Amino acid sequence: MILDHEPPRTGQPYPGPAYPGRPRSALHRFLGGSPAAVLVKLLFLSILVGAGMAMLGLTPGALFRHAYDTLQALLHLGLDAFQDFGGWIVAGALVVVPIWLIARLLAVSK
Repeated sequence: MILDHEPPRTGQPYPGPAYPGRPRSALHRFLGGSPAAVLVKLLFLSILVGAGMAMLGLTPGALFRHAYDTLQALLHLGLDAFQDFGGWIVAGALVVVPIWLIARLLAVSK
C-alpha cells in the first residue's frame, strides 16, 4: 500500500521537498539548495575561474573593457546599416511616390 508521504515507485525521482514532512523555504527554492552548499559551490567555481583567468593573463577590467568595445562596435555597425537602409528608402521613394501619384491621378480621371 502506497501512502501519501512515500515517494512514487515509477522510477522517477521524488518530486517533493528533501524532507517530505518539511516544506522547502523560498530561499532554498531560489538558490537551488541550502545556502551553505550554494556558497561552497560558488566559492569553488570562483577559485577555478580566477585561477584560469590568472593563467591566461586576464583581468576583470580588461574583460569589461573588451565587452564594452565589442558592444560599441556592434552598435555603430547597426546604426551604419540603418543609415544605409534609410538612404535606400529615400532614394526609392523619390521614384516610387511620383509614379504612384501619377497612376492615382490617371485612375481617378477615368
